[in-house]
Amino acid sequence: MLGYSVNDAQVQAFLLDSHGVMNSSSQCPWLQQSSTLFIQSGTQLLSRFLQHTAAWADTSVVRASFSHPTHNQAGQKHDELWPLHSGSSSNELSGSGEAQAEASGWGTRLQVALVNTVTFRGVWQKQFVFTNTQNLPFTLSDGSTIKVPMMYQAADVNFGQFRMASEQRYTVLELPYLGGSLSLQVVLPSDRKTSLSFLESQLTARHLAAWTTGLRRTKMDIFLPRFRLQNKVNLRSALAAMGISDAFNPTAADFTGISEEEGLYVSDAFHEVNIEVTEDGTKAAAATAMVLLKRSRAPVFKADRPFLFLLRQVNTGSIVFMGRVLSPAEPGI
Repeated sequence: MLGYSVNDAQVQAFLLDSHGVMNSSSQCPWLQQSSTLFIQSGTQLLSRFLQHTAAWADTSVVRASFSHPTHNQAGQKHDELWPLHSGSSSNELSGSGEAQAEASGWGTRLQVALVNTVTFRGVWQKQFVFTNTQNLPFTLSDGSTIKVPMMYQAADVNFGQFRMASEQRYTVLELPYLGGSLSLQVVLPSDRKTSLSFLESQLTARHLAAWTTGLRRTKMDIFLPRFRLQNKVNLRSALAAMGISDAFNPTAADFTGISEEEGLYVSDAFHEVNIEVTEDGTKAAAATAMVLLKRSRAPVFKADRPFLFLLRQVNTGSIVFMGRVLSPAEPGI
């Protein structure tokens, strides 16, 4: 559906390179990405498929008896097989009560379930200083304001101003992470009256490609709120909107490349993410210091209203994750 062939050597090389960068503990130990394919016990899979998933798709295949969701064939508890983020401070991928409840509801109708997880905690190449963080106003989409911990630093960064087809402008700031393999791009409408949803509707792949050559090294005063996102999304509707529908249809699905058995189809697909952006990549203390910053003639980038962010690989430009921050406030910060 996406127009790529899994047998194409260039596609396989790209997958190998991408996963090699993301899963290298020496380059980016703060990023964990995994995909797990849950297959109903008793389903015979082709050895070639298993070899491919292990070699260049970085996907684990787990057999589970979903007709008895509490235990699998080996007698293990179901939550030991379900690698969804548990909310633990160690960022280990483990059981999720919500996911277990969903799996119980699937029962015998489940054949194949795909679960993708991304856990990220960024460590900046140049860390923000915690004592420079201030409680400053953040304007929400409805025009109201809240006070949020706003990180600050003066730094040389990649920055650019761009124009949409509607002639409205937006800015892009790029902050590199430790190791240099990943960077965070923050996208902000220049005009406060321009809604983030309007900017989203205008952005295309061509715009994103233009950032590669359009960003310039600039000395700036940067204000960026701490934020943390945790979310789990059912991908069925998103994939259907892209045209991927037969995979979920028991009568139309064709997975003869996975198994010679008939009637195999994808029951559900989920994506779960946990992303935290703070001064140094670890949870900061609860107290927030108030400091006075010296006035500077440097241009200012201030993400004090809803913004987009993209976590990208520097060498390929590949988007590891993208999302929006509508309100960075959360309990305890």
